[in-house]
Amino acid sequence: MPSNLPMPRTATVLKRGLLCRCPNCGKGPLFKSYLKLVDHCEACGEPLGHIRADDFPAYLTIAIVGHIVVGGMLAAAQAGVPTWAGILVSVVVTIGMTLWLLPHMKGIVAAWLWRLKLPKGSVEAGS
Repeated sequence: MPSNLPMPRTATVLKRGLLCRCPNCGKGPLFKSYLKLVDHCEACGEPLGHIRADDFPAYLTIAIVGHIVVGGMLAAAQAGVPTWAGILVSVVVTIGMTLWLLPHMKGIVAAWLWRLKLPKGSVEAGS
């Protein structure tokens, strides 16, 4: 049973997505596991399981992490950090940032798709 809350502003919806909360009420969790959306918000009942973010969150994550890691590697090379240390740190930072950022990017994309009121989150096959 979806709630009758007024539609929140886009900035509010995106912030709730970044925080991995329900885009409608901001109270219930958006995910039931690492990247799996809940079927319905436990706080307001809004259906969320139909939203399909596809690959866009991964592209956003790659772009953000890539820019930060490459910038850091260039700065480390300019500072004279040994190559082995730069590679070791960049691998650890890349893995850590990717694992942390991916659900937040998926939350933003899912909240944005919810705000756009796309019927299935993406175009259905055969249409």
